[in-house]
Amino acid sequence: MICQCLVGAILASISGLVLFYKKKMLNMEKCSISESAADIIIVGAGVSGSALAYTLAKDGRRVKLIETDLTEPDRISGELLQPGGYLKLMELGLEDCVNEIDAQQVLGYALFKDGKTTKLSNPLQHCESDFAGRSFHSGRFIQRMREKSSTLSNIELEEGTVTSLITEKGTVKGVQYKTKKGHELIAKAPLTIVCDGRFSNLRRSFCNPKVDISSYCVALILENCKLPYANHGHVVLVDRSPILFYPISSTEIRCLIEVPKQKVPSISKVEMSHFLKSVVATQIPSELYNAFISAIDNGSIRTIPTRSMPSVPYSIPRALFIEDAFNTRHQLTGKGMTMALSDIVLLRDLLRPLHNLNDESTLCKYLESFYSLPKPTASTRNTLAGALYKVSSVSSDPAKRKTRQACFDYLSLGGVFNNGPIALLSGMNPQPMNLIQLIFSVLLLPFPSFKHLLLGARLISGASNIIFPILNSRRVRRVLFPVTLSAYYRVRPVNL
Repeated sequence: MICQCLVGAILASISGLVLFYKKKMLNMEKCSISESAADIIIVGAGVSGSALAYTLAKDGRRVKLIETDLTEPDRISGELLQPGGYLKLMELGLEDCVNEIDAQQVLGYALFKDGKTTKLSNPLQHCESDFAGRSFHSGRFIQRMREKSSTLSNIELEEGTVTSLITEKGTVKGVQYKTKKGHELIAKAPLTIVCDGRFSNLRRSFCNPKVDISSYCVALILENCKLPYANHGHVVLVDRSPILFYPISSTEIRCLIEVPKQKVPSISKVEMSHFLKSVVATQIPSELYNAFISAIDNGSIRTIPTRSMPSVPYSIPRALFIEDAFNTRHQLTGKGMTMALSDIVLLRDLLRPLHNLNDESTLCKYLESFYSLPKPTASTRNTLAGALYKVSSVSSDPAKRKTRQACFDYLSLGGVFNNGPIALLSGMNPQPMNLIQLIFSVLLLPFPSFKHLLLGARLISGASNIIFPILNSRRVRRVLFPVTLSAYYRVRPVNL
């Protein structure tokens, strides 16, 4: 009897091993098919993934694009595309993706503080009439990008969840993913690019970046009302933190209210409704008051964390992490998509001279250049976002309050004084030195008198805390003398 049990157990074990190896061989067969069919695997079919797949496929690459959920996403972030981002969209041949989604032109910003108003218009005087920023429902824009990508025969768009990167001796060979039907598959390619957003589950496999949640944004949609300045984003500097308004369709306005993470009222209780009506509603432009109250009463209130994560380059052979999977910044400037599209243009130009992606040593050299290249927008975007957050937030520090007032007074001067700030905000002129010059201009033009010498010293100290991170993160050489870097010349000029 015991012998029979042992024999049965052995046979069951052998049967299990045979089944395991059959499954493994089946997966290996699938890997070999994927490896021969795709040059590049892209994880995530959001704005970054879809745009990257399209531009690489136009260059003749065979692309496998894997997205967890292909239904239209319902997101709050990714609703504002700056003019600089629209310029990159045109460069990639994707400008028609803002059509047929009721997208609204964004021509500039309006600032409100203590009953005073100033308007900043984007520097578009010498541009075509259709050239401007855009705001829209994020999900509609993403679906248009996916549809555009699907028109190319050398893009394979598949719904599935990537669970891990396949590595061999420290080199990424592909991905393991689960299809919508629950099948576990493996796909291989010479290059894997991860752009699955700020909640990436693959990032932690290779690095452990510090993710900081400084506050939360309370989001509402106001319906059937008009902004004081049509086709402009509105920033209201109130007693707590800034409030943003911008159109996302011809009948809807997005409202974002920033709240410190320690003081977020509960949505499930009456706390949030009371907070919005008693604290926020009394400080917004009167034209929006009734629609604001109606949005609260409708109960469609959402909150999202404002995450920031520094870009810490981590070299992974045959793999690349880009944009929110690699670096996030405060959402106040609305520059996420603009920066993503800028990086995609850079990556496209880097990869164009590489006809053989199987040449691992050359590929790795160019991938490292993607992180080390002097990308002026990378340092400027993070510093600008952090600076705007610090300046717009209320503080008990007299120096910070003075800086906030100095910024508003400077922007209220109009004319040439607006050109620098709006060029930075719109992504049209993102050079770090322009940001440094702007910061000192804001602080020095209304410079305190001798009587307030101590306060003036603290103003300069605060400015230094904004400027020094630029030089520290990108190095003095990269910021001031980028053409001295060898990596600078790895990008082939577009006109060649």
